Amino acid sequence: MSMRRTTIKDVAGAAGVGVATVSRVLSGGSASPETRERVLNVAAQLDYRPSALGRNLRQQRSGGIGLLLPDITDTFYGRLADGVLACARSAGEPVILGTTGDDPEREAELIGMLMEQGVDRVIAVPSGDGEIWAPTLRAGITMVFAHRLSTGHDDVPAVLADDRAGVRTAVDYLTGLGHRRIAYLGGPGQEQRLSVFRQALGSLVDEELIVVARGSRDSAYAAAAGLFQHRPDLTAVLAGGNLLGEAAVLAARELDLRVPRDLSLIMFDDVPWAELCAPPLTVIAQPAQDIGYRAAELVLREGGRRPRGVLLPTELIVRGSCAPRRTPNKNG
Repeated sequence: MSMRRTTIKDVAGAAGVGVATVSRVLSGGSASPETRERVLNVAAQLDYRPSALGRNLRQQRSGGIGLLLPDITDTFYGRLADGVLACARSAGEPVILGTTGDDPEREAELIGMLMEQGVDRVIAVPSGDGEIWAPTLRAGITMVFAHRLSTGHDDVPAVLADDRAGVRTAVDYLTGLGHRRIAYLGGPGQEQRLSVFRQALGSLVDEELIVVARGSRDSAYAAAAGLFQHRPDLTAVLAGGNLLGEAAVLAARELDLRVPRDLSLIMFDDVPWAELCAPPLTVIAQPAQDIGYRAAELVLREGGRRPRGVLLPTELIVRGSCAPRRTPNKNG
């Protein structure tokens, strides 16, 4: 009879709390006295021995890179992963891949798994809950964030695209075409893009035209369709990612909105299908593969000073999905 090793998920289930809570308690993070006592009692009863959180962490590390992404089926994240794998391959390092679905609980579970397996380094597109990463950093694991930052962890190096310049360029382009009712269709982890969008529009910003979907295709489509139906007066949309851009295209088609005659559209991410649309989509291109490669370079860097973050340029690629705003007639 084989004896299965107790995992952090087992402790969470028995204690009736989330994996993130167990991780915080076991690493000395914040929790109520009652929760702390319950988690520690359950961990003792189940004989939970978190190898990566123990005193001999450095001796027990097995090497390798952990890579955590929201969604491997998303073209952007697939290209980012390809960059990480290319760099890791050249360094002879294995990569353990996990997908979080932008779910903090799932992310915490995967972090616990990577720590238990004794990985040396982690690259992650974080979900945004900064407290989840505290155990990893306390354990001394080398961390690099890619594509997004995590709240409260400015000390962790990050490889990012220049969202600020990308959003400003897109807004300037649309306002230059005469658009004033410009919507933003966003998703998880896009706080900076939203902030810059508001700043760039200034007095023209309309909060009703800002919609944030969850990380699924269904949620993105529902957000886009709801936006178009409730605000038929909008004339342009900036979609914060290719999944959101796809949703905007599908919703516009279902509602008989013609691009760009009725609706101008700009999308973050240059993906192959963007050129196949009728008309081809104007995009803000991000160097996804370079982001992954540079993140792997940073996380594999040995010794010396802590590496600084990297900011990579974005590019507005103008195609056919934007047009000058049509002047309304006297009745509209």
